[in-house]
Amino acid sequence: MSRERFDALSAGLADGVRRRDGLFGLVLLGSASDEGSARRDEWSDHDFFALTEPGRGAEVRPDLSWLPDQDRLVLTSREGEIGFAAVYDDGHVLEFAFSDVEELAGAVAGDASVVLDDEDGSVAQLIDRARAKAAASDSFDPANDTRLLLVKLLIGVGRARRGEVLNGGQFVRGWAVQLLVRAVRGRFAASSTTLRDTIDPMRRFESDFPVSAARLAALTEAPVEQAGRGLFDLARELLEPGWPEFPTRAADAVAARLGWR
Repeated sequence: MSRERFDALSAGLADGVRRRDGLFGLVLLGSASDEGSARRDEWSDHDFFALTEPGRGAEVRPDLSWLPDQDRLVLTSREGEIGFAAVYDDGHVLEFAFSDVEELAGAVAGDASVVLDDEDGSVAQLIDRARAKAAASDSFDPANDTRLLLVKLLIGVGRARRGEVLNGGQFVRGWAVQLLVRAVRGRFAASSTTLRDTIDPMRRFESDFPVSAARLAALTEAPVEQAGRGLFDLARELLEPGWPEFPTRAADAVAARLGWR
């Protein structure tokens, strides 16, 4: 998507919020924000918060007519109570929370631009709190993540052997991969650069740990058993040497139970 088209959609969102009764605030998030614009590329989406007046969320949410370029929308969908997604005919995606400030009390945010706000600065205050939550959560417990990684591998491979390949794959290729990423980021915190996403540790892992990321990506394409064994071996190779907190005895027990000699 061209910069001009991206900026036009941003302006259209702001105009739609201004015109729609019951809406008063707009925050552009991630690469849609001014702070994150340097990361923007052809695959960047519009992530944002659209703020409703207090208590009017349930009333206003069914109406998405304020979104720009209505004639080019090919779908809209809901994700939970306040989450929405929309897709245009050129494949561009909008992902947004559509709610009042109180409903977004637990939100976390990194890069963000407050485009529209009320006189009290309610949206700016919301974003300040969301950024503080993100900063507080931008930490890891690599020892616990490694222990939990072993649990997910043991369960996932066991279920795959039982014939539950889809569920086992979720444990191995999903949760175990995420836990290994968290453990690596925690174990080697100094190697995580400012490119990282403070909300999702999986984001831009390739930029900070290119070799490990490439090996992880290859393992996610392998059959469940092979992926599980590869993750187990990679975890021991990357994390165990020189780290007394590595759960060596537990890893040996998992290997014995699964016959990974």
